[in-house]
Formats: sequence, structure tokens, C-alpha cells
Amino acid sequence: MRNSDSTRRRFLRVAAGAGALGVAGCIGEDVDPDEDDPLDDEDDEVAPDDDDDDEAEPDDDDDEPEDVEHEIRWGTSTGGTMDVGLAFEAAVGEHSDTVSYSTIESPGYIGTTYRLNEDEFDGGIIDTNTMFNAQQGMGDFEDEPVEKLPWQGFLAFPYAIYVMALEDTGIETFDDLAGATVYPAEPGFSTRATTLDLWAMEPTADVYEEMEIVDMDVDDAPGAMEEGAIDAAIAYGTPGVGNTGWVVEYDARVDVNYVEHTDALIESIEQFDGATLGEYDNAQEEFGWDQDIGTDEIVSWDLIITFAFHPETDHEAAYELTRIAGEHYDTVSDAEARFTAEGPEDLLLGALDDYPFHPGAAEYYEEEGVWDDDWVVGDQDDIGGYFAD
Repeated sequence: MRNSDSTRRRFLRVAAGAGALGVAGCIGEDVDPDEDDPLDDEDDEVAPDDDDDDEAEPDDDDDEPEDVEHEIRWGTSTGGTMDVGLAFEAAVGEHSDTVSYSTIESPGYIGTTYRLNEDEFDGGIIDTNTMFNAQQGMGDFEDEPVEKLPWQGFLAFPYAIYVMALEDTGIETFDDLAGATVYPAEPGFSTRATTLDLWAMEPTADVYEEMEIVDMDVDDAPGAMEEGAIDAAIAYGTPGVGNTGWVVEYDARVDVNYVEHTDALIESIEQFDGATLGEYDNAQEEFGWDQDIGTDEIVSWDLIITFAFHPETDHEAAYELTRIAGEHYDTVSDAEARFTAEGPEDLLLGALDDYPFHPGAAEYYEEEGVWDDDWVVGDQDDIGGYFAD
């Protein structure tokens, strides 16, 4: 799906299409692995209150306003995703008298989706490609489907993904990746899964089938590139903020150039449901490259990370959280630059067609005049619906 504008070619609302990003860090460490059993990690569970003592215990909530009506627990991956979650938590604390919001560590976007299915959270930060796959019963959800979907809320941040090749490899365009050793990020990262799913589509499948895909941790990839064991690797980051941490590291250690997009790659991106087409006129500055990457203009597949609601989250609480994101975005972005929305319309970047929005979020968008009547409002009497036939 295409995502561009006439100036910076970035961040306008996309009514059809979805983004996905799976790695947690943008400038820092990346963490978004799949979990064999995402419900085994109980480290973030809240211990039960001890009510056996007649004496009143100190109340951790003494500083909260007396009229707090909703206590919200939000599942969030570590790294950059956690940074955005904590920045939003601070904004809720500053701008809401009715919602108490807590950020809880959760094992990646897929693990967070499973935990929402088990009613452990009121919402979570998840990429929309994972949400789409859950709806369609694809990827991890083919063998382990969920019984209810996380419902759409509002943008957390976008990731733009593209390809870089080491100098002296002779790789200039996407077609040259056939026969090359290519690193699409660490196994279990949503950026990797999205990239490989997209490349496997026609008309790029023939090039993809001839690639030698490299499996290793992102911490090891810059060294492998330095040793010549990798010919090309994906790069990704939040436009206007910078590349993710391991990409910043290989930028400092090896000489690379942008792998020129082809018409076939653009066609695959445009027809892929899990990402949007991004076009950037000043990539050198947008992604903070320290070296000359050989071009200012790049094409990317943009992955959207979103605040998604449990379908049973209270309507008023969902409305309030969406309102804070739309009205007090500057409080969030001042604390964490990855949060790039600048108003209600930007919160809808990468919205999924034929996929439910939480009715509280939808009400806010309707009031702000940015709602598309073709979108779906979830019915809380049918939380097990909305799956693909």
C-alpha cells in the first residue's frame, strides 16, 4: 500500500493497508522475539493484596486523584517500544483524572497478542501485521489461533524498512540480491517476518528464492558484515528519528549503499496487506546515516506499531486514552521522539480495513471528523467475531 505526501512523503493517514514492525528498539536495543509459550513468563504479574492484616497498609495509589475510575494495564515489549509506552503512561498521568495507566513488560508483539487473548491486559502495543495475521489465521496463528482479536486504537510509531548492500559486492538493485547472502534481521523479529512475507510475493518471489538468507542475532550481524559473511541487510528506523540500534552499529563499522528499488519490489509492497509503501526524499537525514548511502530518495515498506485495545476494555477508558494521544501528543513526543503523531488524523496511520476499532476510539475519531465510514466499529457483544472466513 502506498504511503506518501508531496513534501516529506511521510506519515499521512492510510485508510487501506497495515504496517508492522517487530523490533523493539529504534535507537537502542531491539527486542521482539517470538515466544514458544508467551504465557510462561510470570515476572510481570501483580502480586495479590494481603488483606489478612486488620491494620491499613500503605496505599500505593494515594497520589492518584480520588475520581480515578479505570485502572488500565498495558502490555509492552522492551527497548524502544517500552520507551514509547512509558512516555504515554506519563502523559496519561499528567492529563487524565479518570484513568490510572500502568505499563507492563510483555514478550514481543506476538506474545502480547496471546496475552491479550488470555485477558491479562487491557491493551498492548502490537504491530498491525501481527494483528492482520491473527485475524487471518496466518503465521504463528495458523497453528495457535487466538479466540479474540486485539482491537485497533491509535498509532504508537512507524518503522520504515529498506535494504543496504556492502560496497564492492556489486549489488546495486533489488534484482542483484539473487544469489547474495542477505540478512533480514533476527529470527522472531516482526521486521524479518514482514520482509520475508513481502519478498515471497509475486513479482519478487523469483529473486527471493535465490537469496541465501542468513540467520543470526542482530548483535552479531554488524561483525558478520565486517567479516564479509553478509552481502546485504535490511535497515529500518523511525523517519525523522533515526535507524534502529544494530543498523546504527553497522553504519559505523562498514561501508554500505542503498539497494535501489525496482518496479517489481514496489508492486509487491503495494499489494502486501501487512505494510504500507513509503517514499522518502531525504533518507540520509531522515534515518540519521553517518555515511553517504549513494542516494537521497528511497522506497520502503513501512511497518506500523499501534496501541491496540482488549475488546472488553471500558468504552470511556478507551475514549480517554485515544483523546490523550490526539490532544496531548506533544507531551508524549517530548519524552520519546519515536511517537510521531501530531493530531487525531496521524493516529490513524496504517489503519486496517475490515478489522474492528474499539468503539471508544472510534467515537473520538468521529467527534474529530477523521473517521472513515468504511471502517469497522467493534461490537462488544461479539468479541469473538471479526475473523476471516
